[in-house]
Amino acid sequence: MGDQWNYLMDMDGVLVHEEHPIPGSSEFVAELTANAIPFLVLTNNSIYTPRDLRARLSRTGLEVPESAIWTSALATAKFLDSQRPGGAAFVIGEAGLTTALHEIGYVLTDRDPDYVVLGETRTYSFTAITKAIRLVEEGAKFIATNPDATGPSREGSLPATGAVAALIERATGRAPYYVGKPNPLMMRSALRALGAHSANTLMIGDRMDTDVRSGLEAGLRTILVLTGISADSTAELYPYRPTRVVKSIADLVGHSADPFPEDEPNPV
Repeated sequence: MGDQWNYLMDMDGVLVHEEHPIPGSSEFVAELTANAIPFLVLTNNSIYTPRDLRARLSRTGLEVPESAIWTSALATAKFLDSQRPGGAAFVIGEAGLTTALHEIGYVLTDRDPDYVVLGETRTYSFTAITKAIRLVEEGAKFIATNPDATGPSREGSLPATGAVAALIERATGRAPYYVGKPNPLMMRSALRALGAHSANTLMIGDRMDTDVRSGLEAGLRTILVLTGISADSTAELYPYRPTRVVKSIADLVGHSADPFPEDEPNPV
C-alpha cells in the first residue's frame, strides 16, 4: 500500500494499565512521532480533558501532544454542535465533559435544557440523577458519552456511564443516544480530527466489543492487542474478526510503516 498509515489507538489496555505504561508503548509512540505518522489516542472515558490526559500519560513516560488525544467528551461536543449549535445542556460529568461543552458555546443549565448529557464521574449524585430523570420526562433529549457499564479502580469495578444510563432509562422509558465506542460516530469524528481517510487508517484496541467493532463499522482495519480486556480465545466468541491479533503494542515497534505483514492473510 503506497499510502502512509494513520493510527487510532485506544488508551487503557493498549498504552497504559491504570497509571502504568504497557511495555513497548512509549517506544511505539516515539516511533510514530519520529516518522511524522499521524495518530490519535482514543478513550471512552469523559472525565479528563486532553490536557489532563497529556499530563497523565507524560508521567508514565508517554509523550502524546494534547492535539493527539480524542475523548468521548470531545466526540459528544462535536455531535451536539452539529445537531443543535449553541444549545443548552444539563450535564452529569467532570471537567472533560463540561470543558468540551463550554468550548462549543453550550450553556450548562438545569432550566429547560435541550439535552441531558450523562458522562463519567467518580461520584454520581442521586440528586443529580433524579434531576436528569425529571428533565428527560419533561422533554430533554437524553445523550450519554459512552455505554461502558463499569470502570476499573484499585478496589475493583465501579459503576460507570452505561450503568447509570440504564437507571435513568428504566425510570423514564427513554433510551440514551450513546456517542462513544462502539458507535462508529466516535471513529468518524476522530478521522475528521486527523484529516484522514478510513482506507489507510487502522484502529488498535484491546476490546472486541467496542474497539474492533467500531473500527470495523467505520471501515478501518483493526489490530487487537491481548494486554487488556480480550484474550486470544475471546476473539473467537464474536461473529467478526480483527484484521490482525498481536500480543501487545510492543510487537508493532519497528513496523509502524508496515503493520500488516504481507505473509499473513489480511481480511479487511
